[in-house]
Amino acid sequence: MSPLDAWIAGFGPGLSLIVAIGARNAFVLRQGLRRERVFPVCLICALSDAVLILAGVPGFHLLLIQWPGLETAARTAGGLFLLAFALRSLFQAFRGGAALQPDVNGR
Repeated sequence: MSPLDAWIAGFGPGLSLIVAIGARNAFVLRQGLRRERVFPVCLICALSDAVLILAGVPGFHLLLIQWPGLETAARTAGGLFLLAFALRSLFQAFRGGAALQPDVNGR
């Protein structure tokens, strides 16, 4: 597996986890709805994501070169994590009650 193959294989799942609405992305959306420091918040989040992805994918590739069996373990653990995350999100969606509050301070 070449470094480019590792980068491509890691970029898709990494991007899908970033796009998911989590605490940080909810914060970014709230800042956008309030029109408060939108550009700096988005810039910092985008740069930090880029740095983490660009460092993590080649670093994991180096680990796979040293321990080839790690690939199977990582695939299995990653699949189980994504399945658990999806099920938790599904249950939360049916339960409801969570919503963004853009007007928290009464403005």
